[in-house]
Amino acid sequence: MNLVKKANEKSILIGEKIKGLMLDKKGEGYVDTGLKILIAVVIGALLLAGLYALFNDTIMPTLVNKVKELFNYKG
Repeated sequence: MNLVKKANEKSILIGEKIKGLMLDKKGEGYVDTGLKILIAVVIGALLLAGLYALFNDTIMPTLVNKVKELFNYKG
């Protein structure tokens, strides 16, 4: 009987917790979530643009020159 009593008490506590969550008025709205997604997309686009510029201006010309020098063997 003790096990049944503990299970009953636990179910009542869980029910009260769920009831409290359902009656809770705070939370995130659609505008907040949309704004977070928009900020993440803009920051991601800026990061990708920066990496693209870095690769095109700095890394790729250096790499092309190194490869040309590597195969420019005049024996």
